[in-house]
Amino acid sequence: MLGVKAWWRRRALRDPGFTAEQWAAAVRSVGLLEEWPAAALARLREQAVFFLRAKRFAAAGGGEISDELRLLIAVQACVPILHLDIDYYTGWREVIVYPDTFVTRHQEMDEAGVVHSWRQVSAGEAWTRGPLILSRADVEESAPQRDGYNVVIHEMAHKLDMLNGDANGFPPLHREMRVQDWAQAWSAAYHAFCEQVDRDDAVILDPYGAEDPAEFFAVMTEAFFETPAVVAECFPSLYPQLAGFYRYDPRWTV
Repeated sequence: MLGVKAWWRRRALRDPGFTAEQWAAAVRSVGLLEEWPAAALARLREQAVFFLRAKRFAAAGGGEISDELRLLIAVQACVPILHLDIDYYTGWREVIVYPDTFVTRHQEMDEAGVVHSWRQVSAGEAWTRGPLILSRADVEESAPQRDGYNVVIHEMAHKLDMLNGDANGFPPLHREMRVQDWAQAWSAAYHAFCEQVDRDDAVILDPYGAEDPAEFFAVMTEAFFETPAVVAECFPSLYPQLAGFYRYDPRWTV
């Protein structure tokens, strides 16, 4: 199997499916890549090639998907796995792109057995072992900004969180990471953040992170890559956990 995987990757790299000009344009379009060194961009390019080869893109809502949009999504999607591996995105195949925000239906049963249904307007959504769904408008709008909001990275964080079941803010940790350390740091930070949001205090993260632990992890992840110095200052107990999981510190080097 290792031989087959290596053959597949060599073959993909020989025919990436995009030109050098298209790659350069995609990199220029993503604000957080502005200061990345050449070696990191080369590694990111490899991951993006594998992502494009492994995933199938589909347009929804009357939209279209250009080669440039596919590459822009792939570039951002592979930022979280720069020092991991494309295998972290296993178990799902399809990327569905709407022209703009889209409406999804949800159902949930409460403790009394009553089923509640509601609709939600979304810029992105990730399903457990299902598709990744994105709004093209939000992808293109968030890419050049470095304000802590990035819809692609947010949804990829959910995909990583789902590797060991439903998203709950507890992705599969590496062997060198202690479960107890992760749980203590994240639980304390999440409850403190929720209290700030409930008091209407000014917060540096998207208040949507108070929705549940899974959203807190996703919101924290996008801020970690886009505004790492701010996250390190405001969440000193969480920052080393994020750096340990993603296996690098974006403040200093990629």
